[in-house]
Amino acid sequence: MMMSALWVVLMLLGVTPWRSIHCLEVKQEKRLLVAMTLVPHAGSTGAVCLDGSPPAYHLHEGLGSGARNWLLQFEGGGWCNDVASCAARSKTRRGSTRYMNKLEVFSGILSNDSTANPDFYDWNRVKLRYCDGASFGGDSEFLNSTTALYFRGQRIWKAIVLDLLPKGLIQADKVLLSGCSAGGLATFLHCDDLTRFVPETATVKCISDAGFFLDVRDVSGQYTIRSFFSSLVSLQVRFLLLFVLSLTFRFAKLDVVPQGVQKNLNPNCTSSYGLFAYQCFFPQHALSYIRTPYFILNSAYDVYQFHHIFVPPSADPRGRWYSCKLNPMACSPIQIAILQGFRNEMLEALESFEGSQNGGLFINSCFTHCQSELQEAWFGPSSPRLHNKTIAEVVGDWYFGRGMAKEVDCPYPCDSTCDDLIPSNQGREVPSTTPLRICTIGCPLFVICLLLPLMII
Repeated sequence: MMMSALWVVLMLLGVTPWRSIHCLEVKQEKRLLVAMTLVPHAGSTGAVCLDGSPPAYHLHEGLGSGARNWLLQFEGGGWCNDVASCAARSKTRRGSTRYMNKLEVFSGILSNDSTANPDFYDWNRVKLRYCDGASFGGDSEFLNSTTALYFRGQRIWKAIVLDLLPKGLIQADKVLLSGCSAGGLATFLHCDDLTRFVPETATVKCISDAGFFLDVRDVSGQYTIRSFFSSLVSLQVRFLLLFVLSLTFRFAKLDVVPQGVQKNLNPNCTSSYGLFAYQCFFPQHALSYIRTPYFILNSAYDVYQFHHIFVPPSADPRGRWYSCKLNPMACSPIQIAILQGFRNEMLEALESFEGSQNGGLFINSCFTHCQSELQEAWFGPSSPRLHNKTIAEVVGDWYFGRGMAKEVDCPYPCDSTCDDLIPSNQGREVPSTTPLRICTIGCPLFVICLLLPLMII
């Protein structure tokens, strides 16, 4: 009787008992979990997260022919641009290792499965955890009677690299610096810098995934993202101003080291932009000054930029873009035309890069954000393709010099290999209630899977 009831429940859930158990086993086999490593003694050099906690990374060691090759992957996760947002961030996994998962899933470009990641599966693969709020770019701090914030991304980057050197990075033959979203932007900041840590004979290249953030007007005509990045870069300059005011008006005790993100931007770029040096935080302005071979992986309709840069909430107070954001098929012809304009701006910003000899491109027309760490997008039967080549194949061809490595997709909706479902939480932190919602189906199923063999016996 009990077995019959269980069977009915499973059938209502759309699975059969043996299939659910098999799927569970397969998922466990494919899931590579890598433990966190805290950087020892990082605090002594000031290399700390926003809240003062030590920085961290996850390392899965290479083997065989890949044992002397290294892939470093910057974690992404947005930015903060003022004291209030950075203070809030310092109490989350985006600003403190205290709140981070101690195990990270490695998939896509980080996978150790040769069938899922044919070119880099046996390399030493490292994920650098993100906790400074400025794409590993700042070097300053904010201290007053109630708040302590440490903007030490530059020091975190150096501390992690120095910790990896004796673990084999100092003897590297091949190195690939990568990153997703804000981590993708971090590769623009640190690509050339990496070359000074590794042997001169090493092949060093960099790839940005969904990190080519455009310096572009939003649909209301405002430079929303320019204003945001400007305040992010000049954050410490404002601290210096507050310091002067505090001495004059006795507002609060404040101790500031006035070194900011701008100090760590490409000096050739900042000297060219003068008073507008903060614009070198934008990849499109910094790219031409990078000397290390570079690959740009991006959607021409990047969902994060679509939602937060091109059509931010401030530019759409009446919610006319709401349905279009949820599903591109719900966009009106006018909205599609506007989105094509955004795509054109991206291609125009990349026009000079297309002619570079050492550069690589994969610009598809999928409504998505970050594709290298997502196995279904990176390399698989249903992965997006350009000229019948997956992202992994084009990136591999570029890194190893095997062939054509510049692919630009036709405009939406021509690409039939794209999965254009846009998650409602795309570009935001997943609500804390999500695991509970998932568990309403997943947990009972998991329990049933565990009990079933005992009941059959």
